Amino acid sequence: MMDLPGNPRRLLEEDLANLRALNRYLGGYRSVLRGVERLVHDRSLSYFSLLGVGTGSGDIPARLAEWARTRGLGAEFTALEGEPVSIAAAATQTRHYPEIKLVRGDGLAPPFRAASFDFILASQFLHHFSEAHIVTLLRTWSGIARRAIIVSDLVRHPLAYYGIHSLTRMFTRNVMTLTDAPLSVQRAFTMAEWRELFHRADVGPVQLFSIFPFRVLALISLERDHGQV
Repeated sequence: MMDLPGNPRRLLEEDLANLRALNRYLGGYRSVLRGVERLVHDRSLSYFSLLGVGTGSGDIPARLAEWARTRGLGAEFTALEGEPVSIAAAATQTRHYPEIKLVRGDGLAPPFRAASFDFILASQFLHHFSEAHIVTLLRTWSGIARRAIIVSDLVRHPLAYYGIHSLTRMFTRNVMTLTDAPLSVQRAFTMAEWRELFHRADVGPVQLFSIFPFRVLALISLERDHGQV
């Protein structure tokens, strides 16, 4: 439902709040933080820039900004979102973080020059697209990021599907959340399928991690001196 135009504002705002709760308690933040921390540590960076594609309500860049502050790292975040209600919610979520810039635009064709950012992050974004489209997106983003692409997404599994189906019915009546949460798991890929997609994209060596519960973290290096491990 979220992907459809013309959703009522209140319905979407409530769904975004539910997504923030799911990110907090079901590993969304943990997965992204693990990926960024690993990349920054492995490269001994004191500063980095990151583009978040399909940022939703901006909770993930806000969490990353807080993490960077606590570690004394210089960081600039650009949060790209095309949906007007979502980007308005992101403005609220990120209002205390001047290091986060919000841009309204399309993640399918990001309005940025080549090599504009150290990292590009796609968190729970790619499962909305076909396999061929995902390959195209990764190849497009590989021209905009200098160092790596970070993908944090869902893994398709019967336990994940029935688990989120039951869990969402315990804490919300929001029809968008009740519809989209199980559908997102259904649309997602298995670990083997994710691995094959990254292989098909062929933009750089991939480090693939399984994150509890039922998440995949992929770090796709765009640098020749940071290969697969």
